[in-house]
Amino acid sequence: MAGKKDQIYRRLFGYLRPYRKQALLAYAGTLGATLLNLLVPQIIKDAIDNGLAARDATALFLAGGLILLIALVRGLAGFGQRFFGEWLTHRVAYDLRNDFYNNVQRLPFTFHDQSHTGDLMSRATSDIAETERFVGIGLVDLVATLVLLFGVMIAMLMESVSLSLLALLPIPALLAAALRFGGAVRPMFKAIQEQIGVLSATMQESLTGIRVVKAFAREPYELEKFDADNDEWFERRFSLIQKWADNWPFFTFLVATSIFLLLWFGGPLALDGTITVGSLFALISYVLMLSGPVQRLGFLVNLAATAGASAGRVFEMIDAPNEVADKPDAVTRDEIDGRVAFERVSFAYDNGRPILKDVSFVAEPGQTIALIGPTGSGKSTVTNLIPRFYNVSTGRVLVDGVDARDWQARSLRRHIGIVLQDPFLFSQTVAENIAYGRPQADTADIIAAAKAAHAHEFITSFPQGYQTRVGERGVTLSGGQKQRVAIARALLTNPRILILDDSTSSVDTETEHIIQQALATLMQGRTTFIIAQRLLTLKQADMILVMDKGRIVERGAHDELLAQQGLYRQIYDLQLKDQEEFMQLAMSNEQ
Repeated sequence: MAGKKDQIYRRLFGYLRPYRKQALLAYAGTLGATLLNLLVPQIIKDAIDNGLAARDATALFLAGGLILLIALVRGLAGFGQRFFGEWLTHRVAYDLRNDFYNNVQRLPFTFHDQSHTGDLMSRATSDIAETERFVGIGLVDLVATLVLLFGVMIAMLMESVSLSLLALLPIPALLAAALRFGGAVRPMFKAIQEQIGVLSATMQESLTGIRVVKAFAREPYELEKFDADNDEWFERRFSLIQKWADNWPFFTFLVATSIFLLLWFGGPLALDGTITVGSLFALISYVLMLSGPVQRLGFLVNLAATAGASAGRVFEMIDAPNEVADKPDAVTRDEIDGRVAFERVSFAYDNGRPILKDVSFVAEPGQTIALIGPTGSGKSTVTNLIPRFYNVSTGRVLVDGVDARDWQARSLRRHIGIVLQDPFLFSQTVAENIAYGRPQADTADIIAAAKAAHAHEFITSFPQGYQTRVGERGVTLSGGQKQRVAIARALLTNPRILILDDSTSSVDTETEHIIQQALATLMQGRTTFIIAQRLLTLKQADMILVMDKGRIVERGAHDELLAQQGLYRQIYDLQLKDQEEFMQLAMSNEQ
């Protein structure tokens, strides 16, 4: 465990390496300010012995002038210590936050499937904030404290070895107590930070689902749940406060013991002239100078413990393995044909439960493949394997004859347009959301994509048109409007492979019909995978894959599958037959 802690601190200090110049200035200022502090008791000693005792006003004025000069120089050194220490603090936090966010962005779906957004936010904010306080100015202050401690001990020994040894007797006990305190509070701080992550996750989930909470009048339940998590945080924090309160008076008592020993043994020596009054005063001044560093030492040990615990949580995310990382010689292509082949593909999540079993099919360029089946049959998993959101467990997924695992993920996904079942929009303008996959697109291209997705009409009805901000997660748009913006976003990238994961589930039949007419032209020359429960979609597909329990149990065109009297026929009779009758009735009414 100790080795792991040391490794965390060494890694943390490694973030200072690129900023040697700033670190050198910070620590030079620290050293200068600390050494100048050590001179003040000596000047006062000379003022007492050579000024007051000898009634020499000149010596007193000279001592006062020196103290002012030292204060001026110490102020400049202190500025360097504080300015560059704070600069290092925030620069390290900047680098840590970038490393954290960059890795989280690169981690695969398997990681995000298991992670809580609130916990990730807590690590990116609270944990990095705790870490930055120590690694920059906190570490500078710790060095200043240690230099002052050792400097004071050396200065005292130079005054009187015997009295100094007596006065310093409590110091080893003080250091031991401080180190023991640091070891005790580190796991306590880690537990506190973990509970903050739980609190953040609870709050994030509750606020994200606030409409559901209010719809079912579950506010008291959510409050009770949050209150329980908050109580647990307070209990952990209170335990730390108790530990702090138990140790802090002891630290102060040890400093007072040193002064008592000096006065008890040094007072008579000053009275009989063995040492000067100035020397005794200097020794007492040095011990009093220890009071501040001792109190700061407890705080800084505390801070170091917190930083170690928080940095460990941050590094866990930075070091999280990426199961779908690109190979060194990963394939990149500017253009592809769009041929997709599944060769005996099986897939299971980390829990080992199989989702796909021995799935094989070929989608030629320009074909439309529809996937249908009961909930949990593996339809979405098939489409998730094409852009390599997950790696297959066995078998191969080939895109233009290249195993998806051999593709550079970014290059592969650039050729794939995706509209997910639950469309996510960013809290930006409509235009920015449509152009998300192709930010350099001009206004004409954005409008063309919106028209193709049948979104132009409702977008232009907004007061600010394409510059209308859609709110968090697109809250100001209806489900059908969000779906059409998402379709426009996918189409704007002009992909060779198009994946529509039940992308018309939130629109009415009339709107779906209009969208399908637009998509019919745009899907020309593209390999298209559609997960849908609408008859219109299925009848237009070149091939329908009927899935059940992770396997393809039937495949073929609509009419062929109806004739087989299998699962597709059952789904048709239960879910799709009414759609067809409705469509026929609508057509007859039009005639």
